[in-house]
Amino acid sequence: MKRRTWIVGGMAATGALVVGWGLLPARSRKGAADLMQPKNGEVGLNGWLKIAPDNFVVLAMPRSEMGQGVHTALAMLVAEELDLPITQIRLEQAGADKIYGNVEMFVGGLPLHPKDDATSTSRAAKWVVGKVARELGINATGGSSSVADAWLPLRQAAAMARGSLLGAASLQWKLPVAELSLVRGAVSHPSGKTATFAELAQQAAITPPASTAPKSPKDWKLLGKPQQRSDTPSKVFGTSQFGMDVRPEGLLFATVKMAPALGGQPGRIDAAKALAMPGALRLVQLPPSAGSTAGFAMVGTSYWHALQAANAVEVEWRAPPAGVVDSDAIEVDLRAVASNPRGGFVFHERGNADTEAFYFEQDSTQREGQAKPPDDAGAQVVRSIYYAPYLAHATMEPMNCTAQVRPGRLDVWAPTQVPQMARAAAARVANMPIEQAHIHVTQLGGGFGRRLDVDFVAQAVRVAMDCDGKPVQLIWSREQDTTHDFYRPAHACAMVGVFDTQRKLTALQIHSAGDAITPRWFERTGSVLAGPVDTPDKTTSEGLFDTSYEVPNQRIRHTATRSGVPVGFWRAVGHSHNAFFKECFIDELAHANGTDPLAFRLGLLANSPRHQAVLKLVADKANWASPLKAGRARGLALHHSFGSVVAQVAEVSQEGDTLRVHRVICVIDCGVAVNTNAIAQQMESSVVFGLTAALYGIVSIESGKVQQGNFNDYPLLTLAQAPAVETHIVKSDAHPSGVGEPGLPPIAPAVANAWFALTNERLRSLPLVKARGKNK
Repeated sequence: MKRRTWIVGGMAATGALVVGWGLLPARSRKGAADLMQPKNGEVGLNGWLKIAPDNFVVLAMPRSEMGQGVHTALAMLVAEELDLPITQIRLEQAGADKIYGNVEMFVGGLPLHPKDDATSTSRAAKWVVGKVARELGINATGGSSSVADAWLPLRQAAAMARGSLLGAASLQWKLPVAELSLVRGAVSHPSGKTATFAELAQQAAITPPASTAPKSPKDWKLLGKPQQRSDTPSKVFGTSQFGMDVRPEGLLFATVKMAPALGGQPGRIDAAKALAMPGALRLVQLPPSAGSTAGFAMVGTSYWHALQAANAVEVEWRAPPAGVVDSDAIEVDLRAVASNPRGGFVFHERGNADTEAFYFEQDSTQREGQAKPPDDAGAQVVRSIYYAPYLAHATMEPMNCTAQVRPGRLDVWAPTQVPQMARAAAARVANMPIEQAHIHVTQLGGGFGRRLDVDFVAQAVRVAMDCDGKPVQLIWSREQDTTHDFYRPAHACAMVGVFDTQRKLTALQIHSAGDAITPRWFERTGSVLAGPVDTPDKTTSEGLFDTSYEVPNQRIRHTATRSGVPVGFWRAVGHSHNAFFKECFIDELAHANGTDPLAFRLGLLANSPRHQAVLKLVADKANWASPLKAGRARGLALHHSFGSVVAQVAEVSQEGDTLRVHRVICVIDCGVAVNTNAIAQQMESSVVFGLTAALYGIVSIESGKVQQGNFNDYPLLTLAQAPAVETHIVKSDAHPSGVGEPGLPPIAPAVANAWFALTNERLRSLPLVKARGKNK
């Protein structure tokens, strides 16, 4: 191979940024524009890795840390290939080069069934969005895609660096590469020769790698084993920087007041009294931007002063031009739409699922669903309608952003899941070239999809433009955060199952109805990807149309609505409610058929060995066949999302008038388990987050105004209410798949199914505590 094939560029004075262009895959090569440039004596080995003079390996980090442990997981991939302690890896925020783009995140909103052929419209649309995302290199943290996306390119980049370091030592010492090894940041030889990575870096940058293949699993020392989080010490000692920890010199503070009615506008504003208060500096009107509701911001010398002054502003609020919305009316409409035997986009169809069997009578009993007796042909038909309400994200750290606008430069410090989109929004508001905008990503005090939006960034920049070049930290109050969220959409779902005279499930029809998230998100973020998503939004029906349950006749469809309520991505997205619909109905079918829920599911998964293995393991760990003590019951749920298969068994009891969850047994098959400790933590997190929503979560809207405002009326699960969670990981050598979200979807149906086993009361609406009141 010619030398020019290996060497594509060099900067001898500052350290060459060189890679093996011929062998290294495209997403591990040197990029075309915004590179992680060497500085202060660093030497770049490729677009992902640099060697620092203190012998630390510097890793370009394109993902946001929001408690999921991604900074640890991606560092582990590099540490494994370089035989390096994870503590010897330093993270640096990645630039906007396309090699860092998270393609997996941006193709998630398009319909694609596993059995779609290569010429299908949905596959073509997915390809278009994927191509655009690759070209733009958009960095995003979401969709449980971070490890799956980085698995190959990051290991390949690290393997290339390892090969170049070994090659450099081999040239210097004139010794065979086969006799050399990497040990704790150095290359060594049995003769005693040793050199640190820093000592070899300059030569390694221009040396063809001795090898380029990532390690074989049999040689792994870190991957697949429990690893402590690398960010734990900084959190313990208070040195982690979250959005509200940013303190540039001369910092001012601001808070917002937005129109109480969604989409409303401020009318007359009288701020004279407010601006006379101590610490109050100025009022800035805020037009709608990036999907936000119009309002104003108050700037002060501290957040407290700004908040007190904002509360003192006299303002007349105007209703939205399009009219106000009401969540009860929306529920009625969604149930009616889902009950329609026709209409909607068909995401998946197999065989002949008779549409007429879908008929729903519009009376109160039938709306709640019930099993029907055999029809004239002797078949048994089971029909039910389920409902899930709007939900807020309720991140522990409310929306916030710090911005500073000076001549020729814009700086934004933001806890964001989409740094490039935040940067673009900031530049757009400030009317500055994108090259003059600089984004600094802090750690996130919770994301859950809320920080995939950039409305709070746009607001912070608008306020900073009126503050004479001083930095301003904009902080939403908890009440503003709850009442002006981008909510998980409310959905209704009508389902019909048909058994033949041999008690075999022969037909399954599902029609769901509710707002589509992806088109609205692309619209308000100003994304160039907005065009291709005119196709139906996969997130509305995910977990339903792509179910692995084998029913010969299926028809799965969704009718997308537009309620006027701002909707956004919420942890696990469509799976979060579709798993509740599907898994509770599967239990209904099992009960109607007189079959054990576990056996019924296994009977529908003859060709799905992964799902069978997960089900059997969770049944074994939960002692499914053994009776529980009096007053307790078990419920089961299985769901496949973000590439991972998760089954859960929940043990519940009734304590007075309260539904209590005591224990959750969770089994996950997520492919290669990079960090088993983090996987267990994420399953526990998903169960607690999902259980909060399942038991209590609801956003109700009256006259266009969200009624919940703080944790007193939007409660979270307390420590005393949290169940014991046991996590078991199926050993696998498959490509890693999602972990941060797949543990959430099964918890609501597992609890609802357990409640039915305990009380014979079927709960078909969320939240379950409120649904119990409905059923009484």
